Amino acid sequence: MIVANVKCSGCAHSITTKISGIPGVDYVKVDPESDSIDLKYNNEVTRNLVTEKLHNMGYPEATEENGLLLQIKSYANCMIGKITK
Repeated sequence: MIVANVKCSGCAHSITTKISGIPGVDYVKVDPESDSIDLKYNNEVTRNLVTEKLHNMGYPEATEENGLLLQIKSYANCMIGKITK
């Protein structure tokens, strides 16, 4: 999955922490250099939950609109990720 607004390891840490907590997600690996998230999940419902959670965190799929509010949310999650890692 390719998403927008992934800038650094802080973003990766926040994404990994939050997405790993979704039931049905077995594996999460974030690559900030390619804006990609490698996931293993058990069904389409889980995928929808993942994309919704990412969007709410400010990391929409690359094909979605990426407005200022989403960018601000991603910066906030980035800072949280830097602080908590």
